[in-house]
Amino acid sequence: MNKADFGRTATDYSAHRAGFPSDFFARVTPYGLGIQGQRLLDLGTGTGTLARGFALRGCRVTGLDPASSLLEKARELDHQAGVDVNYVGGHAENTGLPAACFDVITAGQCWHWFDRQRAAAETFRLLRDGGAVLIAHFDWLPLPGSVVEGTEALILAHNPQWPLAGGCGIHWRWFADLSTAGFIALESFSFDVDQLYSHESWRGRIRASAGVAAVLAPKAVERFDGEHAALLSERFPAQPLHVPHRVFALIGRKPSK
Repeated sequence: MNKADFGRTATDYSAHRAGFPSDFFARVTPYGLGIQGQRLLDLGTGTGTLARGFALRGCRVTGLDPASSLLEKARELDHQAGVDVNYVGGHAENTGLPAACFDVITAGQCWHWFDRQRAAAETFRLLRDGGAVLIAHFDWLPLPGSVVEGTEALILAHNPQWPLAGGCGIHWRWFADLSTAGFIALESFSFDVDQLYSHESWRGRIRASAGVAAVLAPKAVERFDGEHAALLSERFPAQPLHVPHRVFALIGRKPSK
């Protein structure tokens, strides 16, 4: 599979990819995350879903991503939300930022795209002693008979090399990444929600995914989208669609000296 370029999906990405639900931010607060005044770095920020959410809660946020088109959309969305995030171009494995300058580092829906060993080491370097890392996912679930199951089958028909089908929303490999890098006191939680989509917004969400517009040529995306529209009309006509999702969060701590 070709490496996904989410910069190619910036318009759909900003319009149709649902951000983390508000309950997610409430659930991380007891872990001491998202507290007003915290210095927070959001890796692989994309259009700023996590960055904006934490900025709205009073954190001093920097968002980092290699795709300038996504950062431009993030700034537009921040302006609409009335928050200010400092966005910088860069990669999670080698940010170029000073050591020990953040209280919290987050990575939402992106850890699997990194060189994970290097990203974990860089995260450890950037955190102050006692700081925390939060890896979070908001994944659709291909439950039997669901619109997700039907959509994933269609993606695979158009892109057989797509490796992300059939997920369960629990990312157990990330525990070893953090432990190996020196993080301690690992904790995790998960909860399920139904995310509501219209046909149009679900099509946009899927176009913005790693299996479609991030890798396929424009004409191939157009063909896929036409078949996707037909699938929704024939098999899932009721709107809004209730799309099953799972939120997963993993938290680790840098030891205090």
